[in-house]
Amino acid sequence: MGWLSVDHLVQQRGLGRPQTKFRGEFWREGNVAFLKPLTFMNLSGASVREVFDFYKLEPEDVLIIYDDLALPYGKLRLRAQGSAGGHNGLASVLGALGTLSVPRLRIGLGGVPVERGGMIGRVLGHLNSEEREQLPDILDRVEAAVNAWLTMDIQKAMSRVNEPPREQTKE
Repeated sequence: MGWLSVDHLVQQRGLGRPQTKFRGEFWREGNVAFLKPLTFMNLSGASVREVFDFYKLEPEDVLIIYDDLALPYGKLRLRAQGSAGGHNGLASVLGALGTLSVPRLRIGLGGVPVERGGMIGRVLGHLNSEEREQLPDILDRVEAAVNAWLTMDIQKAMSRVNEPPREQTKE
């Protein structure tokens, strides 16, 4: 979901093909950059660290977007800091940056259905038809969440992103 999100973000911004830099696919637009590490997920921190050092960033300047099996499918959670919660890619980033104070946007994948190959099958597998139908809306909400993070202080952005979606009333 992290890669799908970055693909959506760069497509919406018309950024075209990436550069191959920092051990990943890299796009830059003004003071915003997007990175898809090409390392193994468990080593993605090395790629993030290269960008971090090159641009002399602070941890709060980085937003990690990743999937989370503990959240219902499509639910978004923006946090300013915290542990990796068992996510090896995030653990790699936190370790490489030497802090837990790295903002992150979690995208729910839902539970681990046994018939789809367990955890690995869920993370690396394909979405079912219902999930594929919901994906454009999820990616639009991810884009809105990233824009909130870019334009608001983290507390306001968290309030906006983490609030439950409003129920639409039928007239």
